[in-house]
Amino acid sequence: MLTHDQALSLLQSAREESTKLGVPMSFAVMDPSGHLVAFVRMDGAPWISAEVAQGKAWTAAAYGAPSAAQKAKMEPMPNFASAITTMTHGKFTPQTGAVPVYSDGTLVGALGGSGGTGQQDEDVCAAAVAACGYSTD
Repeated sequence: MLTHDQALSLLQSAREESTKLGVPMSFAVMDPSGHLVAFVRMDGAPWISAEVAQGKAWTAAAYGAPSAAQKAKMEPMPNFASAITTMTHGKFTPQTGAVPVYSDGTLVGALGGSGGTGQQDEDVCAAAVAACGYSTD
């Protein structure tokens, strides 16, 4: 599991990547069980991005895969996606924008972002994970 300091490093890296794009975002780091470890909302990021980043990160942690994988899986099954969202009290967010965080092949958490396009969110998160010496698989 990520320590608080490691989670803060991921957030700092994500903020730096987002700044390069000129797109203010919110970022959430979850532990492998989907509990929030650290969070940041950049100045200018949409207020709703705070909740969306957490949902995307929760989804990536739950499946140990990018949240985009759940988006693709759920597209032909909107009723099932709605059921899972309801069962998880709104946490399940099958949208592009979060990646799992692995250390030596072990899932240690997830990083989710929101505020740009889904692809921008995911690209920023993946870059932050790599910059901190972790992998997304």
